[in-house]
Amino acid sequence: MQWPVLPDYGCIPRWPADGQAFIHPDDVAIATRCFPSERVFRRDRFDGVYYHYTYGKIRFRLRPCMWLTVKSDGIDIGDEVETIGLGLERELFVARVWGMHFVRRKGCILYRLRRNETLVPRLYSASQLRLLTDKATVRQGEVEHPTPKWSGQGETITDVDVGD
Repeated sequence: MQWPVLPDYGCIPRWPADGQAFIHPDDVAIATRCFPSERVFRRDRFDGVYYHYTYGKIRFRLRPCMWLTVKSDGIDIGDEVETIGLGLERELFVARVWGMHFVRRKGCILYRLRRNETLVPRLYSASQLRLLTDKATVRQGEVEHPTPKWSGQGETITDVDVGD
């Protein structure tokens, strides 16, 4: 069996038919409040028995079960975003992502925002938001470095062209 590349995103829109046996015993109270729903969870890792899920500060563990995989927009709960205006129709403001919900009829994630301490009443798609949170990634280097060849005597390196 090939395991998915983690982290990945998805939702559990229906309750699995086999009761609560797939939920980690310590997480039953938390998990049963989180699904079934259209909330988009992030699966962070697999420990060999349970997947570890997060939704903002909420964390729980589930055995492998059916879930609806959702394509990520690169925006996550807690990220700071700016709304993108459309003429005079939309107000521009900066807010934090407070919730993520998958809307099947639109086929995308809609984001609930929190501005200061107030929830924004409408939902926004990724195309209506600009991510402000810096998510640094390490990119592949552009310079090829030669592999040193060890002489095996002490720590002398031979046959390395340093160049200028």
